Amino acid sequence: MCKTQNAHALTPRVGPHTVIRERPDSVTTDKWANPQKMWDERFAKAEPVYGETPNRFLEAQAKGWTPGARVLVPGDGYGRNGIWLARQGFCVHTVDLSPVGVERSRKDASAARVDMTIECADLAKWDWPSGEFDVVASIFVHLLSDVRPRIHASMLQALKPGGVVILEAFSPAQLRYSSGGPKRVDLLYTPEILVCDFVGAEILELAEEVVDLKEGAMHSGPGAVVRGIFRRS
Repeated sequence: MCKTQNAHALTPRVGPHTVIRERPDSVTTDKWANPQKMWDERFAKAEPVYGETPNRFLEAQAKGWTPGARVLVPGDGYGRNGIWLARQGFCVHTVDLSPVGVERSRKDASAARVDMTIECADLAKWDWPSGEFDVVASIFVHLLSDVRPRIHASMLQALKPGGVVILEAFSPAQLRYSSGGPKRVDLLYTPEILVCDFVGAEILELAEEVVDLKEGAMHSGPGAVVRGIFRRS
């Protein structure tokens, strides 16, 4: 039987936004009381804190996608992955909580002369589409465990039959490293958690490994991740 932990038994609820992406050095509980404010401040910095190049796992997977495929990128922040995908000729729709990140993404997309949909919304409250996308790319989108299964199920439901969710996130082994990610175990993913969350999907790939992160100042150095590819039947 698949079991998930109750977030309320582990830690106080930190507010309406459910995506945790920050490297947590010196993070206090108070900082999560207003996650939108925190992300707005992070994305307002001149430096792109997660770099400008796409996530390597995403980049490798995109090489095999059909030209013009429809791709949904939840939690895309200031748009580094979404804009890169649009440059490759994919039809891209991104979603993020932070108005500052979304506005930055829109400006950068305009500067790059790419046409894409960039939406501001909380993934826990968003009206998720059904059967519209060829790919959902979930890159370091760490969710509180009381909403994680529902949001992951929504990612799968957003796919057309045969579409795939591409996911990379930190695993509990990341607690031994200082290269980024939350230091709360309830926000880290294991293969077992993902098997439960994406129940009914065909698992094309699912593994934990240590990779060399080179994604700006906030994701830098050896990192313990779980990578998965889940196909909707």
